[in-house]
Amino acid sequence: MTDYPKLALLIDGRWIPAAERQTAAIVDPATEARIGDLPLATPQDVATALAAAERAGRDWARVTAYDRARIIRTAAAILRERCETIATILTAENGKLLTEARAEIQTAADIFEWNADEGRRAYGRIVPTRFPGQQLLVTKQPVGVVAAFSPWNYPAATAARKISAALAAGCACVIKPAEETPATALALAQALTDAALPAGVLNVLFGVPAEISGQLLASPVVRKVTFTGSTPVGLHLLTLAAADAKRATMELGGHAPVIVCDDADLDAAVALGVAAKFRNAGQICVSPTRFFVQRPLFETFVERFSAAAQALKVGHGLAADSQMGPLANGRRLDAMGVLIGDAVSLGARLCAGGHRIGNRGFFWEPTVLADVPESARIMNEEPFGPVAVINRFDDLDEALAAANRLRFGLSGYGFTRSARQATRMSEGLRVGTVGLNTYTVTLTEIPFGGVELSGDGREGGIEGLDSYLVTKAVAHAL
Repeated sequence: MTDYPKLALLIDGRWIPAAERQTAAIVDPATEARIGDLPLATPQDVATALAAAERAGRDWARVTAYDRARIIRTAAAILRERCETIATILTAENGKLLTEARAEIQTAADIFEWNADEGRRAYGRIVPTRFPGQQLLVTKQPVGVVAAFSPWNYPAATAARKISAALAAGCACVIKPAEETPATALALAQALTDAALPAGVLNVLFGVPAEISGQLLASPVVRKVTFTGSTPVGLHLLTLAAADAKRATMELGGHAPVIVCDDADLDAAVALGVAAKFRNAGQICVSPTRFFVQRPLFETFVERFSAAAQALKVGHGLAADSQMGPLANGRRLDAMGVLIGDAVSLGARLCAGGHRIGNRGFFWEPTVLADVPESARIMNEEPFGPVAVINRFDDLDEALAAANRLRFGLSGYGFTRSARQATRMSEGLRVGTVGLNTYTVTLTEIPFGGVELSGDGREGGIEGLDSYLVTKAVAHAL
């Protein structure tokens, strides 16, 4: 890619280019070509960003919610104007299809607008008092400086959730996006800068993740942490946050179950399942992975799902005829080989795919495994790649027990024509988000988050700003 942008850090309104720092290579996952050089923050950079956020945050908190919303909404409009350019950059550094990248940029703009308006609706209240001559108030105030960490699989939408919620609530933000996909996050920061966000309110750092996160979370300046990523890293950050009683929102790993009952619309269950499973090459925290299909439909479902997976055209995300792009990095290729090999060695049926495509670029065949034993690693570890596992069940109680066997609880899905069975699944799946006859569950207007080892706290919906605000009670004797 010849027009990949120059990368930089953003600290206190200053863009620090790669020429001024040590760098890391940015690689196009479709070609493995080096397309950019990423500057890595020094400890002094982190300290400067914290000081800037602390200073600028005090002024930003005093800006009216209406004026904060105006800036964030202006940035959303800029994102829409630049959608094609940013989407192309996103595909170059992440690998996903250009159509998916375009949709993600539009979603990021939607998230900006939603949180901008929610900031204007961060209501307090007046409480009737029991004493004459007294007024009782409940107010909402910004929690303080936010440390945010966003992943490489959705570098625009996930970063947008964290940045816009913090800014709309009146908080300054220091964000460390994923080092694999820096230009997308920087495009969000550029839009906000162009929308006249004051210097220091948003700072963007890259570097060695453990070093950056350790310094940020050790600082008393940071009062809230928001992280999207793997469960082990999230649990480590929770431990660091707890040492200073920092608030934490954690959206961690998933291993989403899908229950397909024998009365389901088979055409829809297969078509929607294949589309959802192989979107972004399966590198989605809510991606369906463990399919439990009722015995009368099982063999037909496996046959049709496998045929549809094999028919997908895998190629460069910028190619118009591609239906699935590459994995984002070589680590995912290694993980696919290990997990699939382990399942087959334990008796699983390899019904489609199972191998790397070519020797250039991180391409993997859309893969389907059936009759996978519970002892297989892929039944217990999130694959985060283009592989579906399909097992059978006899009754709904058995399916719910299998779906809830793991302590991951981000999303779960069910397919049935029965209102009774749909209700049982919506109530019985131990997850934060349920999709019934649909996989469209991560909408801006509803809350998103998990339970147990999939995290805590919610982003989006009317709940999304709560953890960025302090609720203060005021008793006033008049």
